[in-house]
This record gives sequence, C-alpha cells and structure tokens, in this order.
Amino acid sequence: MHDQEKYALVNDISICYQTFGNPSAPPLLLIMGLAAQQIHWDDNFCQQLAQQGYWVIRFDNRDIGKSTKLDGIKPPSILSVMANQWFNSQLKAPYDLNDMARDTLGLIDHLNIEKCHIVGVSMGGMIAQCLTIIAPHRVTSLTSIMSTTGDRSLPKAKASVIAKIMKPVPKDVEGYVQHILKMWKLLHGDYYDFDDERTEKLMRRARERCFNPAGVWRQTCAILASPDRTAELQKLTTPSLILHGDKDPLVPVECGLATAKAIPNSRLVRFEHMGHTLPRELWDEMISAIVDVAGSAQVTELKVKTG
Repeated sequence: MHDQEKYALVNDISICYQTFGNPSAPPLLLIMGLAAQQIHWDDNFCQQLAQQGYWVIRFDNRDIGKSTKLDGIKPPSILSVMANQWFNSQLKAPYDLNDMARDTLGLIDHLNIEKCHIVGVSMGGMIAQCLTIIAPHRVTSLTSIMSTTGDRSLPKAKASVIAKIMKPVPKDVEGYVQHILKMWKLLHGDYYDFDDERTEKLMRRARERCFNPAGVWRQTCAILASPDRTAELQKLTTPSLILHGDKDPLVPVECGLATAKAIPNSRLVRFEHMGHTLPRELWDEMISAIVDVAGSAQVTELKVKTG
C-alpha cells in the first residue's frame, strides 16, 4: 500500500508526492512524462518495485496534478513555437527541463535523501537526465524510459501523430475521457492488450485530480526550450539503463538508441512491438532491469566506500 499524498515546498512551488514501501529502504524516485500525473505510475507497478526492496516515491511535476500551476506566467505563442521548430530560433519559455530537474532535486532534499535511484519516462526521462547532469553525486542509478537526448537531428514523430496529440482537449468530462482514451490507444499500439475499462477509470481519476491544458502547453514549451544534452550525457559515470519500444510513435526508437550511445557504459533494452506506454505484459522485464541496474550500482558504491 502507499502513504497519503503529501506536499513539499521547493523552488517556491508546492510539489505533491506519495511513497510506497519502507522509508528505510534505498530510495527510488519515479518521474512522469508530459501531461501525465503521478497516478500514471500504476499503483501495482510502484508496489512491485517496493516489494523488490525500495522506497518508491512518485510525484506530480509542476503544472500538473496537485502540484503548483504557474497560471500567472504567459507561455510562448504557437507562432513562436513554430519558428523554434522550423528555424531553430530561441524559445523563451516560462521554465525549462533544468528547472523541473531542480524541482525534483528539491523534493529529494525535502525527503532528506542523500542519493537515490532515478527512473523517468518520456519527458520524465529528460528530467532524470538533467538531474543526473546537474547533480550526479545525488543519483545512484539512472533509468531513462522511451525518452531522448534533445538532439534535434534525431527522428521525430510523424506529423499525423503530432496533429492528434496537439488537438485541443474537450473541457467536458465525457469528451475529455474519450479524447484521452483515443490518444492512449494511439500511443499504446495494437500489439499488446489495451485494457479499456482500467484505462478509462484512470483517465476519469486524472481528470478529477487536474484539468490544466495551459500547464501542459507550458511543459511542452519547457521541452522545446531545452538544449541538446548529448555532450553532457557523455560525461556521466552514473550506472544507467535505457528502455525503449521499437514501435514508439511519439519518441522514435532511434532517440533511445542515441541516449544509450551518449551515456558511457549504459545498458539498452529494446522492446519489440512496444509503443509509448508501459504494457503490463512487460512490467516484469522492466522492473527486473531497473532492479538490476540499481542493485549493481549499490554494490559498486559499497565497494568504493569500503575500499
């Protein structure tokens, strides 16, 4: 079971978080992706990690869930974003991925954690990379899932996929739920089973916790305003794991391959038929890989400390 939701004041904003397992166990922090709340880390996924001997922490990034919404800050216009994408002009966003990484570091400080394992998915993987670059001494191991380095020369999602993702979200509950279900099915693909009932229940819960399209746009701009991390990733010595599906319609698998190539001695696990979700059929393999890199990192640290 998990603890009740709590709040941490970091960087002058409030971050909502929740924990699973024994607080005396090695900490493992989960970072969610664009437009996704902490509850999109499935309770059972978190509990399985906790059962492997970790204190699991999940949280809402800024501008989503129950964390602070930066509604008073005007985001860039669509024209500015288009100019950024087409002509590589500078995008002045309210914040970038490094700011979100510092939020995460602030949460770690709030929890009095010296070092922890970091697992990020999609935008969360980008934030996890930024955190490891900014404060490598605070990260025991890094797992980057279906994410990228920020290198603009890498393949991008097809225009048809982007068009569907960027379509305005209906404000009414039923319209919202049906819209998000269609989007998740698109990202999930048609190989692994898609649990309509369970997913719809999650989407209704997410809609009840937060409806903030403006915040999602600000998060999107944070991604676009952030620089290529490749050169900095090449300097890392943190034990790292890269997980990616070869049918990812949003962040093509080449982005995961580039991430693995950039981080020295990282391990790459490429899942056949996986899109841009975490299929339940692959949980055991994913969790096993995360536990392996975390465990090996802990053993290495112990050897260093004991000489």
